[in-house]
Order: sequence, then C-alpha cells, then structure tokens
Amino acid sequence: MADGEEDFSSLPLTDRFTHKNWKVRKEGYEDAKAQFEKSPDESDPVFAPFLQDPGLWKGAVADSNVAAQVEGMGSYCAFLKFGGVQACTRTRSMTVGPIAEKGLPCARPAGKASAQEALLLCIELDRADHVLEDILPTLSHKVPKVVAGALAALTTIYHNFGCKIVDPKPTLKALTKVFGHADKNVRAEAQNLTVELYRWLREAIKPLFWADLKPVQQQDLEKLFEVVQQEPSPKQERFTRAQQDAMAAASAAPGGGDGADDHGGDEFAEEETEEVEVFDLAEPVDVMPKVPKDLQDQLGSSKWKDRKEALDALYNAINVPRIKDGPYDDIVRGLAKCMKDANIAVVTVAANCVDLLAKGLRNGFMKYRSTILVPMLERLKEKKQSVADALGQALDAVFLSTNLSDCLEEILEYLKHKNPQVKQETVKFLIRCLRTTRTVPAKPEIKSIADAGTKLLTESTEAIRSGGAEILGTLMKILGERAMNPYLDGLDEIRKTKIKEYFETAEVKAKERPKPIMAPPKPAAPAGRKVVPGKKPAPGLKKPAPAAAEAPVKAAPKAIPSKLGKPGLAPPGAGLKLQRKLAGPGGTSSPQRRIASPPSEEAAPAPKFGLGRGLAGRPIAKPAAPVEPAPVPAPPAMNAMSAADRAELEELRAEKDRFTRISEEMKSERSRFNSQITELQNQNAQLIEDHTRDVLSIKAKETQLVRARSDAEAAEQNVQKQQREIERLKRELARALRASAMSPPNAGSEAGSLGIPETTSIYQESAGNGHAARSGLHMGSRFESTRPRSYASASPSEEKENNGLESPGGREGGLGLGRRKLSPTYGLSGIGSPTRSSRGSLHATEDEAAPRSAEPAENWKRAAEVTSQLKARIEQMKARQGLSRPPAPR
Repeated sequence: MADGEEDFSSLPLTDRFTHKNWKVRKEGYEDAKAQFEKSPDESDPVFAPFLQDPGLWKGAVADSNVAAQVEGMGSYCAFLKFGGVQACTRTRSMTVGPIAEKGLPCARPAGKASAQEALLLCIELDRADHVLEDILPTLSHKVPKVVAGALAALTTIYHNFGCKIVDPKPTLKALTKVFGHADKNVRAEAQNLTVELYRWLREAIKPLFWADLKPVQQQDLEKLFEVVQQEPSPKQERFTRAQQDAMAAASAAPGGGDGADDHGGDEFAEEETEEVEVFDLAEPVDVMPKVPKDLQDQLGSSKWKDRKEALDALYNAINVPRIKDGPYDDIVRGLAKCMKDANIAVVTVAANCVDLLAKGLRNGFMKYRSTILVPMLERLKEKKQSVADALGQALDAVFLSTNLSDCLEEILEYLKHKNPQVKQETVKFLIRCLRTTRTVPAKPEIKSIADAGTKLLTESTEAIRSGGAEILGTLMKILGERAMNPYLDGLDEIRKTKIKEYFETAEVKAKERPKPIMAPPKPAAPAGRKVVPGKKPAPGLKKPAPAAAEAPVKAAPKAIPSKLGKPGLAPPGAGLKLQRKLAGPGGTSSPQRRIASPPSEEAAPAPKFGLGRGLAGRPIAKPAAPVEPAPVPAPPAMNAMSAADRAELEELRAEKDRFTRISEEMKSERSRFNSQITELQNQNAQLIEDHTRDVLSIKAKETQLVRARSDAEAAEQNVQKQQREIERLKRELARALRASAMSPPNAGSEAGSLGIPETTSIYQESAGNGHAARSGLHMGSRFESTRPRSYASASPSEEKENNGLESPGGREGGLGLGRRKLSPTYGLSGIGSPTRSSRGSLHATEDEAAPRSAEPAENWKRAAEVTSQLKARIEQMKARQGLSRPPAPR
C-alpha cells in the first residue's frame, strides 16, 4: 500500500483528479489547493492544465464520495480565488450546475459552505446573471433538499451583493412556485429569501407575486416584514472585482488621503444601494387591447355616471407596474378634458388614471406633459381634500417622468394665480419637486425660484407665506448657505430665521457639489514658449516685457472677428494690451512710449522670416528704418478694427434686445391666448348647458301641448254631444207644442193647476179615476197635463241643469200634500222631474187632463212660459259651454 501511495503521489494532478480511487482524488484535491495558494500570480503554470481542461472541475465539485467532494469544493474555491477572472469564465459553465445540484445539499456543513463560497466567487469574478441562469432551474428539482439548498444559496448571494449587482426579477418570478411546494423546509427557505429581498426592495416586491400567495403566508410574511422595517437600510457586504478596482483607483487618486481605504467601501456601497422601484422590476405590458374601444364616446356623455364608468374601466386597464410605450395621445387629451368636469368623482378617477399612466410610462410620458400639466394645475382650485390629494399625486407622477426645467415655467406661472387655493397647492407641488429632483437647477432657474419664493413671503395667507419660506429653505439645502446668501439680502431677521428652520429640516436628493480648487496656471512660461518656439533667448539679454507684449499683439487680430464680443475668447492679456493701445492719451503717458511701442508690435510678423536670430536679434545700426513708418498706420488700423468690432457688438446687443422683446411679446400673447381659450371653453360649456335646458323646456312644452290638444278634443266631443242634446230638446219642444195645440179644451178649472182650493176636487177626481195609482205619479202629476212632452221626458243631466230654475222649497211643494200655494215656476219646473215620468205617463195625464182643462187660453199662456223658460235654460247651457252668443232682448 505504501508503494501504491507513492505511485499515486507521483502522478500528475490531472490524472489524480480522474482516478477511480476516492482517496487518490481527495489527496489530489488537497495538493492542488496547496499549489494554488502558493502560486505567485494568475499566470503561474499550475493553473494551465485546469484552464485547458475545465471538465476536471465538474467531477471535483460533484464527487461521489462526500469526503472527496468537500476537498474538491475547497480546491475549486482556491482555484477561483487565485486564478482570477480567467479561471472563472473558463470553468463556470461546467461547475455552477453541479454545485447547485450536489454541492449545496451536501450533508457536511463544510461542503455546503464551500459550495456557497464558490458561487459567491463566481459572481465576484464574473457576472451574476450567468450564475442565476444555472441555479434557478434547480428550483424545479424533484428532490426537496436540492430546492432548499438552492434557495439558501440565493439568500446568501442577495445578502452579500444586494439587488443592484444580482437582478431580483428572475428570482421573484420563481417565488410563487416554491411557496406552493409540499416540503415545509422548502417553504421556510422561500420565506427567508423573500425577507432578504424585502430588505433591499421593500414594498416593490409585492406587486410581482404577492397576489398569488395564500392569506396565511401573507400574514406570516407581514409579521417578518415589520421586523425588517425597524432595521437600517442594508449595505453591500461583498464587492465584485470591478468594484474593488474602482475603489482602489479612488483611494490612489490625488485627494484620497489617509483613511480612504477604510471608508471608500462604505461610500461606494451607499452609492450603489439606491432605492429599487417596482418599475425597474416589472416587464412592460401592452394595455391598449384592454382600453375600452368607445372610451372617447363615453367621456363625451352627458351623464356623469357614464363618464365615471369609462374612467374606471381605463383605470383597471392601465393598473400595471410598467406600461409598454404606445400612442396614448387621445387618452391623455380625454383625461385633460375630464379635469374640467363638474363632477368631482370624475375628476378624482381621471387624476388617478394620469398617475398610473405617468408611473407606468416614466420617460415615455414626457411628450404628454404639456397637454395634461396645465389642466391639472388649473383644477387645483377644488377645495375638497380628496380631489386635491389625487391631483397632487398625479402631478408628482408627471414630474417624475420629466424634470424641473420642463415643468418650471408652468409652476412659476401658477404661483401668480389669483385663486389662493391654486397658489397654495402649486407651492406644495414646487416644494415636492425641489425635494425629489436629482439635478441641481441652473442659475437662471435658481434666480426665478428664489424671486418667486421671496414674493410669496409677502402674501396675506399664512400658509402661502410659510410655503414661500420652505421653498427658499429647500433651495438653500440644494445650493448651500453661501450660494443662497445673495437671494436673501433685504429680508428681515424673522423671515431669515424661518427659512433657516426649513433649511435644517429639508431633505433633498440633489446637492450642489463643491468645485475642486485648481492650482493657478503659470502665465509667463507658456506665453514665452508659444511666441518663440524655436530657440531660447540669450542668457545675457532678458526682456520679459517685449516677449509678453508680442503674444497679445499677435493674438489680438484673432480675437477681433468674434461674433459674441467676449474678451474671454482672446488669450490672457490681449484685451488689456488692446485697451492700452486704444485708450488714447491715458493709455500711453509719454511720447517716448508711443514711439517705442511700434517696434514691439512690428516684431509680431518677424517669426515668418528673421526671428531665428533670437528675441533681441534686431540690427542695432538700422533701428529707424522699420520703426518710423509703422507707428503712423498701426493706431488707425487698430482703431478701425475696434470700431468695427464695437459696431458689430452694438448690432448684436440690439438684436438680442429685439429677440428679448419678441420673446416677451410671444409669452404675453401665449398667456392671452390661453386665457381666451379658457374663456371660450367656459362659454362653450355654458352654451351646452343652455342648450340642454332649452331642449328640456321644449320637450315640456310639447308635452303640455299634447295634453291641451287631448283636452280640446274631449271638450269638442262634449260640445257636440251637448249640441245633439239641444237639437233633441228642440225637437221634443216642438212636438210638445204641436200636441198642446191639437188637444181639446179642458172642462176643469185652471185653478186646480195653479194651486188654488180647487185642488181638493181635482185630487179626488184623480183618485177616483185611479190614474195616479196606475202611473205611480206623486202629487205633481196633476200638472203634467199642461207640461210639454219634451220637458217631462228630460234626461237626468237636464234635470241637474234644471235645478237652477227650481224655487226653494220646491221639493216640499211637490211632496207635501198639505201645501196649497205653489208658484208657477215650481209648478212648471220643480214638479215635472224626468226621473219620475215617462212618455206613457205623459199621454195618460194628457188624456186625464183633457176633461179637467176648462180654459184653453190659460194653457197656452202656461205653455208659452214653459217655452220661454226652456229657451232661457238652453241659452244658459250654451253660455256655459261657450258656444253661443248672448240672448237677444225680448
């Protein structure tokens, strides 16, 4: 055995890695680990065999013997640690899967720890995405122990690297499946992984899988989340190789100083641990198929319930974490129109829809800002808090999709609004914008915001004054106290104190970074080198003044053609030298200087030809020849160029003023057009209301007209009926008159018919004849012999009409036998009731009355009276129906 062992140790490492004896493999893993740890660098030859044959590590990390597997995992960790990035990229595709399947569920704690360390090293040296791609498939493994080990490894990975390095989206998608696993250990590890993700993502993880969990699981997780909320924000504990190189470079850079290594990692972790939102985790969803097809028609409905139902349907369609970009112009215009709705429920749902659309599109919503922002700011006049909150949330979402520069113009415009409610809510919106913006405003924007906040300090409403102070305090937090001091000049101490209070409590995300102090450049040496690039000046002749003068004179003609007229474009000192040349007597104090200056100016073109002799190489014997002609033309040329530059500058300033005026006019015209549009919209709404009211009034009038027509038709039918009744009465009257005229004279006395004492004999005669008993008539039947037939057979309706002609006590005269005196009116109208007579009884009374009528003249008189009374009654009936003229005088 000893000889065998010696033979095994003499074998190469690659052969020992694949040996059939597990002890030989185990010793090979141990020897390889020791050699890796002793290697000087990543290029050591000990790594070469394993880089050329990465398959060796697949058998090492998944060795069938547990003891050998533990050593193999340790050897692989050493290989990754000392072999560098190349060791990971060559072997990762062959080792991560076996590690997840056989290394993580290892029964020995050392083996499990080595497996997790190997995965962490792979992420540290390479990318986490490749490691996740090989680990996540093991979550569907049949063996619960493998699934639990993979979940525990994922928890460790996220705990060390965080969600910025390791993408949480693939893991979150797989959580729902493992929460429904039958094994309790798997569910427990899934719960631990969820809590770890909640440490980094907070509430952003819930929309992705929370709805698929059971209520009991949700309650358990909520209890664990409450504990996590009390903990501080997590920090990345382990850094990738790229992050380590960046931290090393930052510590080695100038200004890193001592202690940079101690705190550099913390600062880097703080930069990396930014808040992750649901939008970053979710996949874009196309919501257009879910939007109602008749949305615009429903939004234009006259019923507020129809409009609200349409907005509710839109809200349900776009209620997703992330929306795929598309043509939402019509939807945004419809929502902007809903901001002017008279019903606050419609406005609230529309604001919620804007909130979801802006959060779901983010940068894609930027192009709709101009359409929706102004209507929402205008609607801030609503005093109901629920509406104001919905609008404020929608405005914040719109701002997150844009930036402060895009929204500042509208915000500053509505800070001047005449409605205090609009002004107050706009102030709150601006404060929230300053707190959440990540970019420092530009200097013109800072001045505009500061001026607006200063004006708000003088408002009559205390809430608006406090808002102005908070605006200035938040702006001071962004810029710093020193940069804000110029804008606070002129304010009293009370207001400054209040601004300082808001400054101390303000929380902002954008802060002005102090500019590094740069060392001043060396001015003399670079200028001298530029002017004389060829040779150095003679050591005995030092003339720094001419050298300094030559550079500005040469560079001055290059600076003059500038279109902006800014002296900063010319080289340093050129503007000063030019000023001295153009300043007249003040520039050159003596004639000697005016004469001596041209030679230095004339030296400018010298480098083209004879500057090789040096800076003082001008011939001494002939100084006057080049000097005298130069001073005369040089100042006029400079003056002419200066005048042209000045004229161009004045022209540019005039053009700038003109453009400024045009811009102001366009702004005023724009505001005027906006006011006109608003006024026309209000007028349109009023006209629509008037039109609706007129339509309703017309419908009411038509209903009344239909009813009046039906009443008129009924009245006309009643009149025709009365006319037919009148004709019938006339015919009955004529018939009665003819019958009276043809009847023989009565033998009886008229006194009996007029109610005189002869009545007794008449009654006796009537009783003797038995006619009253046969016909069933009352006492008034004794007069029917003289009444017309038509009156005796009148209808019940005529009996009602005849009641007006009856005398009071007519019934007593007709029913009481003891009454002796009866008026003629009663005898004619009160006794002859149609309900108590008929045509048969009328003929019977006529036959019986014939022998009793003694005086025909009296009968004719009474008939005439009856006729006149009937005519009067007919005229009264016509007058009541409005169908006849007043009766002619008799």
